[in-house]
Amino acid sequence: MPIYLIRHGQSEFNAIARDGIDPLIYDAPLTSLGQSQADRAREMISDLNIQHVICSPLTRAVQTALRIFKDDVPITIEAGHREMVCNSCDVGRHPDNLSRDFPGLSFEHLDDHWWHKGPENEHGVPHEPEDIFNRRIQDFVTHLETTATPPFATRPLAIVGHGLFFQGLVGRLMDNCEIVRYK
Repeated sequence: MPIYLIRHGQSEFNAIARDGIDPLIYDAPLTSLGQSQADRAREMISDLNIQHVICSPLTRAVQTALRIFKDDVPITIEAGHREMVCNSCDVGRHPDNLSRDFPGLSFEHLDDHWWHKGPENEHGVPHEPEDIFNRRIQDFVTHLETTATPPFATRPLAIVGHGLFFQGLVGRLMDNCEIVRYK
């Protein structure tokens, strides 16, 4: 049964970040273009019969999943496929804040600080080392391939996540709201 990867829509960070300068937009939400991209993706997934969604807890991914799947498909929040922390947009928020913003989803199982912990720059942004990030990708693949418990066992499955993480899975950077069949 298939697994589909869906990269989040354009975020406020994506819209203005240029030349390696971090615009300091923490846990960046979707832009209006990102919302439109998610609405178009909803049309594209209509025939895929997706039964469950696993979504990163970063706001742009949650907003994308909710726009695409609405209340039609169960959404489970998992932090294992969050983005590599290298900019402010990749710094997450406390589960209580996420629960307030997205009351229909469960964040209680997340650690208070579920994104990468490490030395921070002057803006409070840690940088996740590549070896740790690559190990996290491999752990996610192993979990995806070996677990027999929902939501990973439920197919067809969609995973809503991020560019660098998905690049580690498929070997290229996906476009915003692009849908790629993983398996």
